[in-house]
Amino acid sequence: MQLDRINRNILSILQREARITNQQLAERVGLSPSSCLNRVRKLEQEGLIGPYLGVVNMAKLCRSVTVIATVSLKDQSTDAFRAFQAKAEAIPEVVECYTVSGMFDMYLKVVAPDMLRYNEINDRLLDVIPGMVNISSHVVLVESKPFRGYPLDALIDQ
Repeated sequence: MQLDRINRNILSILQREARITNQQLAERVGLSPSSCLNRVRKLEQEGLIGPYLGVVNMAKLCRSVTVIATVSLKDQSTDAFRAFQAKAEAIPEVVECYTVSGMFDMYLKVVAPDMLRYNEINDRLLDVIPGMVNISSHVVLVESKPFRGYPLDALIDQ
């Protein structure tokens, strides 16, 4: 699919304002409402956008603790990675999971109601491959720049 300037603009706006009306979006990108809606639908069909999520303000909603956990597996086999990843993905409090290169193998973002629950999650993950998993936990004290979308103009060739 061709990502021209208008499509990039649509994606950028929808990242920040997913609830914008089609009429407002069309006006901002300089298209008719029907042309704009067709483009948005095509972007959705191509898998370039979606699902649409609401950002929840956890501090206002409830008490919680966010932990960034770096994971190192002593067993570097594909089966070990798959087993650990499947276990991590099955835990609802693990809200992000990445396999990465460098000093550790995986990066997890865990949001739990308290440290007691985080410790239970940590223990479950350590038991996936007993004696073969090392987890380093980093408690988030302040979230100074939460994710609010990708800088598309800086990432996509003009």
